[in-house]
Amino acid sequence: MRRRTALSLVFTLPYVSRAWAQADPLAAVLARAAGLAPLKAVLVARNGETVASRGYHGHAVTAPTNIKSASKSVVSALAGIAIETGVFPGVDQTIAPLFKDDLPPKPDPRLAQITIGHLLSMQAGLARTSGVNYGRWVASPNWVRAALAQPFEEEPGGFMQYSTGSTHLLSALLTRLSGRSTLALAREWLGPVDGFAIVSWDKDPQGIYFGGNQMAMSAVSLLAFGELYRNAGRTRAGKQIVSPAWIAASWQPRTNSKFTGDAYGYGWFLRDMGGHEVRYGWGFGGQMLYIVPSLGLTVAMTSDDRAQTGQTQGRHRDDLHQLMTEIIEIESARRT
Repeated sequence: MRRRTALSLVFTLPYVSRAWAQADPLAAVLARAAGLAPLKAVLVARNGETVASRGYHGHAVTAPTNIKSASKSVVSALAGIAIETGVFPGVDQTIAPLFKDDLPPKPDPRLAQITIGHLLSMQAGLARTSGVNYGRWVASPNWVRAALAQPFEEEPGGFMQYSTGSTHLLSALLTRLSGRSTLALAREWLGPVDGFAIVSWDKDPQGIYFGGNQMAMSAVSLLAFGELYRNAGRTRAGKQIVSPAWIAASWQPRTNSKFTGDAYGYGWFLRDMGGHEVRYGWGFGGQMLYIVPSLGLTVAMTSDDRAQTGQTQGRHRDDLHQLMTEIIEIESARRT
């Protein structure tokens, strides 16, 4: 049977009257999205005001969910604040001197070339600790050492190797250079963001919070984080949390995903949707945070990842991209 996409849901979901759909097209699109079985919540904010909020299949927008790799965007924000406050020397700082006690006995000389910037842009060159290698990596007794011991499959600064090990190394550096846990830093630095809260976050065997995975927050919290970036790093009250220069650097294309072709900056994917430039964070199973600066639009989506495989989550991601495209088209039409 042909797979139903978000676009085909227009004709296959429970009846939505034409008059109602014309009167409130955004509500109609979100109603049709109930046909996406894994979907848990969608929140839409326009110029800082939430204009749509919907839970699906018994889920609430305020319930915590594992945002998976969408947390890499949060780790990127922490790295930017760490540079601004002097905890990190900068993106060009090489990491080998900071991990000298964790390097392999006979380190590959290319380890000396990897920088903080390479970790942020997934250009370290080391073999991935995500995908098929993920289970073996998290079963190791020391995740930092295991990540640094991976063989090189690309040159540092070369093609993208999407790897949670890279963002976990950032979490380890945040902890070592600040003397505080990454969670403590996140709660202090991002605490002024109204609505933002990390409910729980797993640690590695050494007690380092898992950089780039296993972070629980609600769709409301995810939206609040996205709003911080949409608003040039300022809270609703006007407090500057992340510098505009760091946001611009994070949204600068530096490499491309071999799986989707989308560009990647520092913890953010970039692509065109509905004729607009979109920056998005993406977590396994459909944990999505979209920002469309040209429309003043921020959208958070969470999903149930438990029944998904690598293949089915790719299809669900595409469905969510299509849903987001429809939201963009509606918001674009509002302006004409």
